[in-house]
Formats: sequence, structure tokens, C-alpha cells
Amino acid sequence: MGYDGEEFERKAEKKIKGWGMFGSKYEDAADLYQKPANSYNLLKSWDRAASAYMKLASCNLKSDSKHEATTAYVDSANCYKKISPKQAISCLDQAVNLLLEINPVNMAAKYCKIEEANTSSSQCRQKGAEFSTQLGKYHTAVEIYEQVAGYTLSNNLLKYGARGHLLNAGICQLCKGDIVAINNALERYQASDLDPTFSRTQECRLLSSHLMRKMQCKFTIAVKEFDSITKLDAWKTTLLLRVKEHIKAKELEEDDLT
Repeated sequence: MGYDGEEFERKAEKKIKGWGMFGSKYEDAADLYQKPANSYNLLKSWDRAASAYMKLASCNLKSDSKHEATTAYVDSANCYKKISPKQAISCLDQAVNLLLEINPVNMAAKYCKIEEANTSSSQCRQKGAEFSTQLGKYHTAVEIYEQVAGYTLSNNLLKYGARGHLLNAGICQLCKGDIVAINNALERYQASDLDPTFSRTQECRLLSSHLMRKMQCKFTIAVKEFDSITKLDAWKTTLLLRVKEHIKAKELEEDDLT
């Protein structure tokens, strides 16, 4: 299968260098690049698969197939996620920029309020937020999750999912360790102009547990209670463990001062 992938790549490169109508030869090359990209992906050859998807995206752009190029960038990002979060973020940025070009609704599009591609845009942004946390860029992740939450609240079919995005934003706030910023964020999340129901959710109770005395104990209990109702995914678990370590270190520091 790997050999087939290499053969199709050579054919694609030959097609691009050869004579033909400008648009059609890139369409043909895109069809050829799709095969090695999928082949390498199945083989878990992430670097080669990501590279092939990038070449596929380039051909799609040159044949003015922006939707297909967006998909190729996202596929490339999913491969790079395994080996290089920085390159994955770059691919997602290009995908989001294309979505904004496809739906030029001024700054509204930047906040995931576009119509034709809002789901893809939100998914791209959430992936970008996840990768940002891997790089310790919690502020960027907070902004993305809050933007997506704002969009979902404006959509009656999606608004009940907003609490999950606000929880993700809140967890990123906790990772930053800025108590003032965390408190301000919780106030905003519960405000009537955002989500007045948030204060009554288990997501809010989990985020608020850091305000109590004996934070480490209360936080651990809150996490266990949440997990018993809604199973925590690997991303949340990783970040919540970081938060727990921050709380533990802070309490030890306070004990040393007393």
C-alpha cells in the first residue's frame, strides 16, 4: 500500500508538470494525491500523510475548489496532531481562513456565525483550542471556546451544548491560575446576556469548587462527582490534573508561610 502511495504521488507530480488546461490538470493531480494521502493515513505514516494532504489542498486551491481544500487542511491537521501540534495549528488556521473567505460575513464569520460552514468552522476552532492547550496557550483556547459558546447559544438547536464549551473555557482559565480572571469569567458565564442557566449546571459547580476552602479536597470531590454523571474525556482529564497540581502547590506554599 505504501508503494502504491509513492506511485500515485509520482503520477500527481508528473501531471502538474505536464501540459494541460490550467484548472483541469490540478483537478486530476488532486484526485491522484487523494490516494496516497489516504494510503499513508491508513498506514499511520503521519508525516507522509500530512504532506500529501497539504499537496492535495494546494491542488484544490489552484483549481478553485476551496471547500475541498478546507477538508484537506483539516485532514492534514489531524495527521500532524500525532507528531507536531504547531504544524497542526498552522493547518487549521489555513482551513479557518478559507472558511472565512467562502463566507465573507465581515467579523461575524470570525465568531463562528457563518451559515453554510458554521459546523466545520466551529470544529476547526475547537481543534485549534485543544492544540493551543498542548502548547500552554490557555488564553487563546479560552477565547476560542467562549466564541464557540456564544455561537451555540444563538442557535436553538445547539444552545444546550454551550455549557460544555463554557466548561472547556473555564478549565483553561483554571490552568492559567489567575484567580481574578477565573472569578470574572464565572460571573460572565452566569450573566443573563450569556447563559443565565449556567449557574445551575454541574459544569458551573465543578468550576466553582476552586473558590472553597481546602480547595484540593473540594476540587477532587467535584471532579469525581462530575465524572460519575458525565464521563470526562482524555483532554479534560489531562487539564484537570494540571489544575489539581497547581492547587496542591499553592496550598503547600500557603502552609509554608503559616
